[in-house]
Amino acid sequence: MSRLRIAELMARHAAGLDPESLPVAVAAQIIAQCVEPIEANERLGLRAALGRVLGEDIHAALDVPAQDNSAMDGYAVRAADLAPEGPVRLRLAGSSLAGRPFTGELLPGECVRVMTGALLPAGADAVIMQERCTSEAGHIHIPGPARPGDNIRRAGEDLARGQAVLRAGQALGPAELGLLASVGCTALAVRRRPRVAFFSTGDELAAAGEALQPGQIYDSNRHTLYGMLGRLGVEPVDLGLVRDDPVQLEHTLRAAAREADAVITTGGVSVGDADFIRSLLGRLGEVAFWKLAMRPGRPMAFGRLGQALFFGLPGNPVAVMVSFIQLVRPALLRLAGRSGPPGPPMLEVPCATAIRKKPGRTEYLRGHLAADPDGQTRVRPTPDQGSGVLRSMSEANCLIVLEAAQADLPAGARVCVQPFEGLL
Repeated sequence: MSRLRIAELMARHAAGLDPESLPVAVAAQIIAQCVEPIEANERLGLRAALGRVLGEDIHAALDVPAQDNSAMDGYAVRAADLAPEGPVRLRLAGSSLAGRPFTGELLPGECVRVMTGALLPAGADAVIMQERCTSEAGHIHIPGPARPGDNIRRAGEDLARGQAVLRAGQALGPAELGLLASVGCTALAVRRRPRVAFFSTGDELAAAGEALQPGQIYDSNRHTLYGMLGRLGVEPVDLGLVRDDPVQLEHTLRAAAREADAVITTGGVSVGDADFIRSLLGRLGEVAFWKLAMRPGRPMAFGRLGQALFFGLPGNPVAVMVSFIQLVRPALLRLAGRSGPPGPPMLEVPCATAIRKKPGRTEYLRGHLAADPDGQTRVRPTPDQGSGVLRSMSEANCLIVLEAAQADLPAGARVCVQPFEGLL
């Protein structure tokens, strides 16, 4: 993405908007148009591909199932042998078990005992569930009629030979692995995992296990980022803690840009005297925006650092997580080649309490989504909404999303929520 391209995007999407308070939706559009999916593939065994992104279309080399088979335990019959009214008595000609089929042909007046998944005997066109039937002296009493096709799984019903099983860009979960195994796939091409370098900045930070000096706190952001990146299936590259020193920061940024597809920093993007990231990015890369109309997470930067995407996240722990969910996560999914909507899913539910809000920026409140005794699912904001209170993210199970134009809400008003399940 050239400097002109980013300038064009800003002119197209942000013309007339306050550069110190860019709407979240506009920022998301700019980021999405800057991200080019990785196209390089590598070949892996089926199980090793779990959690990866498929790099090629897969087509079925055979029908699944390969032949007509029974959908339940019962008796294979010729539908024409059954009377429209009243029971019939058919001779039991044998059995067909899964993996041990009946080898003859079903003749008029006969039936065959079949198990679920067993091949349908030649000549049969329906299966009667065993609970409807009774047996006596080598014969089976069937109480009523059947239609051709009843309780039969047809060949190719799941997948037909030549049909697309999965398309490139599909994330490979347990169901996809089973589906690929069902057509005999043992190895496949997957997208190369994006390499994402990340580090924290600030003299006030200490690594866990070190002795805290006066005024220092332990760095939690790198561990939070490591966890969120791990859930995305990217390759995380932890560059550690970097002090508020322009030389050290420049060295780290240059190294990150050389080895990563995306670089994430936490802290150092506001206007404090020791926030050097902003000035360095002006020399080493290109920046689309620095501030957003969102809470928490207002001081957030996005741009390019060489060929790598750059995300400068705030220093407050909750702001790091919220801005990652809303803007970084969708970008990294797109970078990984994932198809489908990358944004977090949204639900609309009543809020159990009133919410105070001033229009002007999108706000993300931590919330707890649960069913009340009356069976109605409602959401409640967690008690402490401070952007530095990381405990609140652990106590919550969702984010309540309040759009920029939203004002105060009474108790019972319906609000949009993003459940953490699948995100964190």
